[in-house]
Amino acid sequence: MKIFLDTADTDAIEKHYATGIIDGITTNPTLIRKSGRDPEDVYQELIDLGINDISMEVVGDYGTMFEEGTRLSRKFGKACTVKVPCTPDGLKVCRELSRDLVNVNVTLIFSAAQAILAAKSGAKYVSPFVGRVDDNSFVGMELIESISDIYTIQSVNKTEILSASIRDVKSVSDSFASGAHVVTMPPTVFEKMYNHVLTDKGLYLFDLDFAQIKR
Repeated sequence: MKIFLDTADTDAIEKHYATGIIDGITTNPTLIRKSGRDPEDVYQELIDLGINDISMEVVGDYGTMFEEGTRLSRKFGKACTVKVPCTPDGLKVCRELSRDLVNVNVTLIFSAAQAILAAKSGAKYVSPFVGRVDDNSFVGMELIESISDIYTIQSVNKTEILSASIRDVKSVSDSFASGAHVVTMPPTVFEKMYNHVLTDKGLYLFDLDFAQIKR
């Protein structure tokens, strides 16, 4: 059971990684460039923090993605998980890189059939987009369950289900309950995982009791 943060905000990443609970990072060049930074500077900063699993997205046709994925893997080593789309070119890149023992995250998964192709291509992670599936009148958690059932029946052990496009705390726990191995989420969702009204009430009562004992 692993928790990733889905963000390019290095300050938020540093803050939450210090908890010892965060296992990795997913991001993309668009998010990073919106912050005005070079993606590879951000990757190196995260590695310097000690993060050893960072999904680094590549785009373009087969040749462009393969070349870029190879270069990123050589530059950043085992901390680099190359992120490719679930397209014929993306899966071809996945197959080639995985043969060289490079971890690959196949993203933009919207069906169990796509997850089968990704596993057959040697993916380390498949990333079903739970929130976007829900947006299109399907149930994101049913997709997680379907992929999990197929992987279990077929004894798929190498490929992990990474639940993505997470928008609320309930989706985090539901993802794990449905068979996800990893859930990636924005820092705002991670922060809300700590919160519960009954916890707040319990702390309030503890404080009252402690104050009475001191008196």
